[in-house]
Amino acid sequence: MRLLGIGMCAAVLLVGVAAAPAPAATVEAVGPSQSAVPLVPATSSGSPASPEVASAADLRDPRGVGWSLKATGKDAVRFRGLAAVNRSTAWLAGSKGTILRTVDGGRAWRDVSPPGAVAEGLELRDIEAFDARRAVALSIGEGEASRVLRTEDGGATWTETFRNLDPRAFYDCLTFFDSRHGLAVSDPVDGKFRVLSTEDGGRNWRVLPDAGMPAALPGEAGFAASGQCLVTAGSRDVWLATGGSTVARVLHSADRGRTWRVTESPVPAGDPARGVFALAFRDRTTGLAVGGDYRRGEASPRAAAVSVDGGRTWRPSTTPPPAYRSGVTWHPYLRTAALAVGPTGTDVTLDGGRTWRPLEEGSYDTVDCAADGGCWASGEKGRVARLERR
Repeated sequence: MRLLGIGMCAAVLLVGVAAAPAPAATVEAVGPSQSAVPLVPATSSGSPASPEVASAADLRDPRGVGWSLKATGKDAVRFRGLAAVNRSTAWLAGSKGTILRTVDGGRAWRDVSPPGAVAEGLELRDIEAFDARRAVALSIGEGEASRVLRTEDGGATWTETFRNLDPRAFYDCLTFFDSRHGLAVSDPVDGKFRVLSTEDGGRNWRVLPDAGMPAALPGEAGFAASGQCLVTAGSRDVWLATGGSTVARVLHSADRGRTWRVTESPVPAGDPARGVFALAFRDRTTGLAVGGDYRRGEASPRAAAVSVDGGRTWRPSTTPPPAYRSGVTWHPYLRTAALAVGPTGTDVTLDGGRTWRPLEEGSYDTVDCAADGGCWASGEKGRVARLERR
């Protein structure tokens, strides 16, 4: 959506064309974050998997965990795109065409930005990574500013695999079901959200027919704020979050984007700055929605909701986060635990999204947890952190 320096289809661009290798600039993190202890799975006996790491039980007491900042050396960049591969490996995508990667838990970050993206100052708002070498990034903006880039060599080279040539389209988010099948979504064109599909890991893309897509509401669009307006669970189910119109809605497809069902959410709308900004589904049935009003100082009541039937119905959280939240993710160890982030802080739920409580202050735009318990968050002024024992 065309507004906000953050995105509701927000502003600006990404890169293109098979790029030459980017210069390998490595930034070493400093400070106490290097000695902090990450969360890892407990053994069958309930004890930590090793003496150096915390057990899953630490998350049940949020006072025992928190974000450990990892220096990136990119204070002028805002990272709204984040892909957590594991506790050691994560990818970041942000403003000014910037992409970073770490393989050592954030102690060092390699600048793997596509040179063309940097030269054009494109806006990278989403990145999906399959491992330390393969990733797909999305740039946002009107017309040709919306592009998809892919790397197979850890970011040493990038190939542009899609460039939007329709001036009416504005792509917001990217998601994958597996290493081959993925989707990207654009704000409505001719009254319907437009869906882009790949079946070969992002090498090739095609626009899906819109016959199975419900009509969009006047002013309705997606928010390119955290890379989480389009999310998957399993091999075929995908959900799309909207805002900007009279109601904030969630659309669901059970056939990889060919047909969709839509439902209203209780998250406040009625203004271009309000709606559902991010979704997270633990499985085909259990989902979370967060959002609100992104404008500083504006109240965001009922800014979180829960679904237990695959998005057919949503009910508001009884105790929602205290302010607008732009990112949300489930934690892999406790089935009812999740994290939500926004400009004013991080909140945690331990009861599946019914009640949220503050974890700590600090501005983050997006959050992601890997299967091994590696949880990462990123945002403005180059901020990146990993969830670790205090």
